[in-house]
Amino acid sequence: MAILKRRTAYYLALVAAATAVLTLVYSTGMAVWEGRPQPLYQSLEVVVQSFTTTGYGEDAPWQTPQMNVLVVLIQLTGIGLILTAVDVFAVPWLRDTLSPTPPASLPDRDDHVVVCAHTPRTDAFLSELAARDQPYVLVEADESRAQRLHEDDYDVIHGDPESTDALERAGAETARAVVADAADDANASIVLAALDVAPDAQVVTLVADAELARYHSVAGADAVLSPRQLLGESLAAELPTAVTTSVDESVVIGDAFELVELTVEEGSELCRHSFREARLRERFGVNVIGAWVGNEFEAPVDPDTDLAAGTRLLAAGNPDRLATLREATASTVRALSPQRVTVAGHGDSGQAAGEALAGTSSKVTVLDSEDKPGVDVVGDARDPEVLSEAGIEDASALLLMVADDTAATLSTLIAKELNPDVQVVVRANEQANIQKLYRAGADYVQSLTTTSGRMLVSTVFEDEDVLSYSKRIRVVRLPAAGLVGTTVVDAEVRSQTGSTVVAVHRAGETVTDFDPATFEFREGDEAIVAGTDDSTAEFDRLFGE
Repeated sequence: MAILKRRTAYYLALVAAATAVLTLVYSTGMAVWEGRPQPLYQSLEVVVQSFTTTGYGEDAPWQTPQMNVLVVLIQLTGIGLILTAVDVFAVPWLRDTLSPTPPASLPDRDDHVVVCAHTPRTDAFLSELAARDQPYVLVEADESRAQRLHEDDYDVIHGDPESTDALERAGAETARAVVADAADDANASIVLAALDVAPDAQVVTLVADAELARYHSVAGADAVLSPRQLLGESLAAELPTAVTTSVDESVVIGDAFELVELTVEEGSELCRHSFREARLRERFGVNVIGAWVGNEFEAPVDPDTDLAAGTRLLAAGNPDRLATLREATASTVRALSPQRVTVAGHGDSGQAAGEALAGTSSKVTVLDSEDKPGVDVVGDARDPEVLSEAGIEDASALLLMVADDTAATLSTLIAKELNPDVQVVVRANEQANIQKLYRAGADYVQSLTTTSGRMLVSTVFEDEDVLSYSKRIRVVRLPAAGLVGTTVVDAEVRSQTGSTVVAVHRAGETVTDFDPATFEFREGDEAIVAGTDDSTAEFDRLFGE
């Protein structure tokens, strides 16, 4: 609106200036070239007649070439002003008239989720909601963005999420939850407004600055999530150190049943054997659900797949048996000297990673673009000289926590050129950039948007627990109405979805010891499913109803 007002003012000023100048020139020309002096108002009339293409009155025809050229220029100026008016007034009006506008409110709905502001993080959450056919209302303050979202079939209304009016129009009073993902200060205001409209509503906020989390709680938020901090801790766990093996934190599914990712290390018992030769089920009594081979997840694992160093196995079973498998994947040779780790980026993620690494014997060098406490080297991670100063040539690992994925991509390329053996672990800010980072040479990438979306799902939907949301593999409990009366094998769950049913939740208990070929699902059973985002979403689509 402000842009339109400014363009209108400029256009009117142009019309006034052109009219005044051409009136003076025309009046002078009539007196000098034609020998017919006349008042300015009569010259103004001729200029306006020319601009509006309504005629020229008694002055035509003109006798001198100069006046004819001047009149042609006036005519061309008039045509230019008309075309400019179309662009300034008609085009915006037609665009606004023909473009669908977001509604002021949506049809009455209950048990929906009100999502305040649209970001890449909440977009991942909205995808989760869509996969569950869970109704929602997105409240977006920016009018043009709200219109684009409406055109893209989002359930969106235009309004300030900090106002009670917008939240009332979004139906917050009957909502299952209100989720706030605007700026940190705005989120606190949204919490207060939401509680004014719906005092009993569940209010969840995402916080960028972990130090501000307590103020959201003071405002009344039921849950304050800091995905950056969680992701920093998770990515630090991907770095094998001199005192810790490359073992992910396990996901506890039952009393004596866990799911964990294990990395096959160079020099381990399993390294360089094929999956068939390893005979993991026979030797260790565990179920290997899949394996990350490079950047691809194989489920099930091809028997001829080589268990090379860096292959990550997703295994489920008894904790003691998993511990035995863990020993077989660990290297029999341990470095005696501390490993060197460079952490690029000292925001919430970088600080959380540094704190996690502080409990190991690794020598950590922190690189950041700003000089602040805890930073060892100040500079740009995209500068080869800065990376060299941070010790990249001697580092065993580089943890990239920079705010821009494009910068992270270039930093990865430079780091791999300076030290081809360095392990590069990256925080991707957007899911769409993960494959690009892998192509640049990253060894492990985790998306902030995916982590945020899973955290929100886990918090809002307590009855549909997301058991793991900081890993590449998703472990989630989902309804399994589509499997009632059949078995996992008969339904061909793995071949149809690429995911694996690792346990069944029945009558308040978790069943982990079941035969996929004979165990029949009953009404009310829920499946605990492991797989990638796409594969678990496909399970929910095919068997969730």
